[in-house]
Amino acid sequence: MTLVKRVVLDTSTLVSAALRVDSVPSRALLKALRECELCASEATLQELALVLARPKFDHYLARVERDRFVELIRTYSVVWEVRGEVRDCRDPQDDKFLALALACGADVLVSSDNDLLTLNPYRGIPVLTPKTFCDGRE
Repeated sequence: MTLVKRVVLDTSTLVSAALRVDSVPSRALLKALRECELCASEATLQELALVLARPKFDHYLARVERDRFVELIRTYSVVWEVRGEVRDCRDPQDDKFLALALACGADVLVSSDNDLLTLNPYRGIPVLTPKTFCDGRE
């Protein structure tokens, strides 16, 4: 019996995946969808929606397509309720990903953000770049 891995992808990884289909973050997302249980929280989904709504991304992808991407992530994620706060990241905006990883018992947190990557491993949870996750090196 194969155990399903739970994975959290941060906003920077998901935004890159949305805007560049042929990117490493896009490959990481596809791997997570294919092989893992993608985990999210209302806070992480809200941040994704807010970031992708920024007009600066109009040049890369139409707003309607970015909104569809957010709905795709919501549809294919298990949405976890996160109770309690975490204050361990030097960027407080990233604490929501650490809290989610703890709440869902994540096997891995995938990030392109140095503020999160410097915490690897975070309370026993590997924090990997999209490339390392794709390469299967944990």
